[in-house]
Amino acid sequence: MTNDAPSAAGTSLLRESARRTLELEQQAIAALAGRLDDAFDHACELILACRGRVVVTGMGKSGHVAGKIAATLASTGTPAFFVHPGEASHGDLGMITPGDVVLALSNSGETAEVTALLPLLKRMGTPLISMTGRPGSTLARHAEAHLDAGVEREACPLDLAPTSSTTAALALGDALAVALLESRGFTAEEFALSHPGGSLGKRLLLRVADLMHEGPRLPSIALGSPLRDALLEITRQGLGFTCVVDADGRLAGVYTDGDLRRTLDQHSDLSGLLVDDVMTRPGKRVAPDTLAAEAVRIMEDNRISALAVVDADGHPVGALHMHDLLASGVI
Repeated sequence: MTNDAPSAAGTSLLRESARRTLELEQQAIAALAGRLDDAFDHACELILACRGRVVVTGMGKSGHVAGKIAATLASTGTPAFFVHPGEASHGDLGMITPGDVVLALSNSGETAEVTALLPLLKRMGTPLISMTGRPGSTLARHAEAHLDAGVEREACPLDLAPTSSTTAALALGDALAVALLESRGFTAEEFALSHPGGSLGKRLLLRVADLMHEGPRLPSIALGSPLRDALLEITRQGLGFTCVVDADGRLAGVYTDGDLRRTLDQHSDLSGLLVDDVMTRPGKRVAPDTLAAEAVRIMEDNRISALAVVDADGHPVGALHMHDLLASGVI
């Protein structure tokens, strides 16, 4: 029976190959920093002045990188999308307007499908930024700004498969996106608006009002009520606490599961107790427009699992439980 598992020596060679690849790609990225020049600044200025979108294009592996760069730009405050250069010559060029900026990727700078767009872009007056590995190439020479993403060699041992070059282009695209982000003063809240389904979006967009229990689901009893009524309200609503309100309907305190445990420790007879005697005053509370993530912090800092939600006058308008935050994906 043949054992196809690699030997220890074979495994070591595999790891060595992987390390060599990572080192070569690391060197390729490190070399980019020394080549950043006025052209990079000009490319940023063209994009910042753009009234339309950044149209990113490229063929093959460069096309895959171009798609990622377009997505990164779009999610960091720079409207952008990818156009396939082959399709552009057959109708999709209508997606590009004179108010746009085109960012074209080609390691050689001579990719036929990309260079074929040059006369059309010139005729439209659409500014072109190129990203190539050859500053003297056709694409580089015809661009308003050229970003040099050249590498000394590919990580592929044959020096053929796009490896170091695509990694360098990807990193340079990230550098461009982040420089634009910082120049625009792009905030975490703006990032969240373009990522509403992600965890960051939920932390920055969801408010307590979006998650709280309100109306008939709001647990509440009046000051002076027997403790028994508080226990029944907690059981009925299932949120682990109840609000206790004064004669004006303002929150006077809360009675929680934790308060019940303390009550049992301190009192042998509960029959004559009023909720006023054992409740927590004034009770932790938040406003409806509080970020859900801030409510999480308050709960964690105070080791509680629920919060009363009050309006500007102190009237309870809702109740928030840790389970609601967990179910929403905020935590």
